[in-house]
Amino acid sequence: MKFIPLSEGAFTVDQSKKFIPFEINKDDLQARTKGSILVEIQPFAVITSNDIIILDTGLGFTNGNGQPQIHNNLASHGISSTDVTKVLLSHLHKDHSGGILFPDKKQLSFKNADYYINKQEWNFALEKGFPSYHTDDFLFLKENKRLHFTEDKGKIDGYITCEISGAHTPFHQVFWIEENNEKIFFGGDVAPQFQQMKNRFKAKYDYDGSKAMELRKEWWEIGEKEKWTFLFYHDIKIPAYRF
Repeated sequence: MKFIPLSEGAFTVDQSKKFIPFEINKDDLQARTKGSILVEIQPFAVITSNDIIILDTGLGFTNGNGQPQIHNNLASHGISSTDVTKVLLSHLHKDHSGGILFPDKKQLSFKNADYYINKQEWNFALEKGFPSYHTDDFLFLKENKRLHFTEDKGKIDGYITCEISGAHTPFHQVFWIEENNEKIFFGGDVAPQFQQMKNRFKAKYDYDGSKAMELRKEWWEIGEKEKWTFLFYHDIKIPAYRF
């Protein structure tokens, strides 16, 4: 298997839920809005023998020519957006699902892909709505019949395991992709950064910070034993770690 980080860049975000682009090399870190945090927005592509998989879709950030940054990132590796066969969504917060559609909001960003999300997360997102969720973006999926609902724990095509972790949102899910004795783990926003895996850390922005902290410890210990590769969606410096 091969994985490719598809970074949209670094952003600050505060209680307003607005993501503001941040130039790390130019801006003074102290100049950030009080109470804001600095995060990378970093979907991933995972290439297996059968699929090109996207793990979460980012904010839908565009560059100067109006094209999705995630498409440009794929193109730099010789991959077209039309080559993508699966999109796995950990949850539907706008910084993870904003790239479901093109910027014009009239077509799917990965038109040949099947999209997978937990049914309970879907219902929860529709109930909560703005500002954390942009419901029109993912409702488009249902209209185009590219949507597949996952169970609390199950398999996709026999080699991808999905499981509700909760913790960040009530029905957040995580994924394991296994092929040729390799195992890639994507923990979404329950395991978003390398340092959180190594240190005891309880985040205020989590639905259940204590559970998230315990899950990170559990996954890290099992991952070390089984030699997982961890992919970190919000890490500024370390996109992945392989034991």
